Amino acid sequence: MTITYEIDDNGVLEVLMDNPPVNALGISDTEQIATIFESVTKNLDIKVAILTAVGKGFCAGVDIKEIEDLPANEGILRINKSCYDAFASIYECAVPVIIAVNDFCLGSGVGLAGAADIVLAAKGAQFGLPEVDNGALGALTHLARLVPQQRARQMLYTCETAAAEELKDYGSVYEVVPPEKLLTHAREIAFKIASKPSTTIRAAKESANGIELVNIRNSYRFEQGFTYELNLAGEGEKARQAFIDGNRNAQY
Repeated sequence: MTITYEIDDNGVLEVLMDNPPVNALGISDTEQIATIFESVTKNLDIKVAILTAVGKGFCAGVDIKEIEDLPANEGILRINKSCYDAFASIYECAVPVIIAVNDFCLGSGVGLAGAADIVLAAKGAQFGLPEVDNGALGALTHLARLVPQQRARQMLYTCETAAAEELKDYGSVYEVVPPEKLLTHAREIAFKIASKPSTTIRAAKESANGIELVNIRNSYRFEQGFTYELNLAGEGEKARQAFIDGNRNAQY
């Protein structure tokens, strides 16, 4: 995946994901996302951040083929660590993070969106966790910040998706807009935030995290423990191989 970023004159950091055909996240991709957002702490010129994607899909989840190509359990260990760091880097970013979801948002995409401060989505965008079908668990922590608890569990067990319009009704998606207007709306919100006193905004972000009722680092790490167990039991490898062989329906 090509991940690019730039900082404009207003102090808005824009991070763009671009990896045809479906923006699947590889290990180095998630590591780079973590590095970019962690660096915001020391860069006081940045006042707000936007994360979005181009092409088909915001994120189709992790790169399953890459995981299977690595020896033994190296793939699952590395992708779990990099996802953990990437999601945390967005949640703990020193400034507010706006996620602009241009299409389907699955698996680790939900982890990114659920860790953000503000979520915008294009009309028809779908959110979901295909983790059970992949012989893994994780990001229910982040999905539960987007949909109510029982809906999140139903989506976890069935691997069904929820439309952006449904999430807007819950209040977790701020706006649903035509795809061609998505980035424009994200930038408008970013500009409003960037116009506020930067020191106060950074304090507000830290304050908001400090009163969160759930420690998302701990709850996500708990979920990941079951992914390790499933891999030791052989379930993860079987599910990934089935995906590669085309023996089950794609999740996008």
